[in-house]
Amino acid sequence: MTTRGRFDEFIVDEAESQLRLDVFLAAKLSDRHSRAQLQKMIRSGGVLVEGKTVTPHYAVKAGESISVEKLERPRVDLPAEAIPIEILHEDEALIVVNKPAGMVVHPAHGNPNHTLVNALLFHVRNLSHEGDKVRPGIVHRLDKDTSGVMVVAKTDIAHSKLAKQFKDHSIERVYHAIVRGVIQHDEGVIEEPVGRAFLNRKKVIVKPSGGKDAVTYFKVKQRFSRGTLVEIRPQTGRTHQIRVHLAHLGHPVLGDTLYGIPFPSIQRQALHASFLGFEHPDHGKRVSFSSELPRDMKELLSFLETRP
Repeated sequence: MTTRGRFDEFIVDEAESQLRLDVFLAAKLSDRHSRAQLQKMIRSGGVLVEGKTVTPHYAVKAGESISVEKLERPRVDLPAEAIPIEILHEDEALIVVNKPAGMVVHPAHGNPNHTLVNALLFHVRNLSHEGDKVRPGIVHRLDKDTSGVMVVAKTDIAHSKLAKQFKDHSIERVYHAIVRGVIQHDEGVIEEPVGRAFLNRKKVIVKPSGGKDAVTYFKVKQRFSRGTLVEIRPQTGRTHQIRVHLAHLGHPVLGDTLYGIPFPSIQRQALHASFLGFEHPDHGKRVSFSSELPRDMKELLSFLETRP
């Protein structure tokens, strides 16, 4: 990068040829601007390719000169907090963590700090700016009281490529849940649209009319007299989808007070994201990461095994 007056200038090399302009710039300026901000700058004429205005999806070519008007990137300063987190894998593009139950993923109303984002900012210098200002790096989420594997993007390019895989449903996700009652079928699929409840916007319900398509595959792993251990593979990723679908089936997740009832031996919903597989945004090879059941869910299984 070179600086000329009020512009920063970049020269496209061979490896970057044919990238979208907004993607190219997001990789260069991830510490200053989000991809959405860069798209606005491109449309408003703040970015020039060989002295001419173009669109955000313009495919850059090797040797081209790209000038970007220098603007201060508006940002929200999120505090970095020394909160211990279990990192399963880290490289230049992403971080894979084993989120504990009870941890909120990102700051929001009622949870301004002590989140996974605050913890990550203590461990790494930069996370992607592709998403909302208070959700740097966050490509997908787990509910506060759901534990397990999460991938977080460190660069905007990684964020964009991972987000596309989630959108295309090419991410492989496996959860384990312990539910109330005995599921009779060894396996099955729940295909019920879901959406926000009208009177309680924090709650999601099955909505045959007006809901978003949601598909959840399940397989029974172990049966007890008062519960069932289930392996779940969601095809879609709607908010609270697994919890809502299992409750609709008549077998709510044990400990889930929003869609079921409290249960002895566990203080949160017995739901764990145990496996995540995806195409790595840098080298394109398939990678996967797993996490065994946490202690509280193992203790719940032991409790169920001893009850008639």
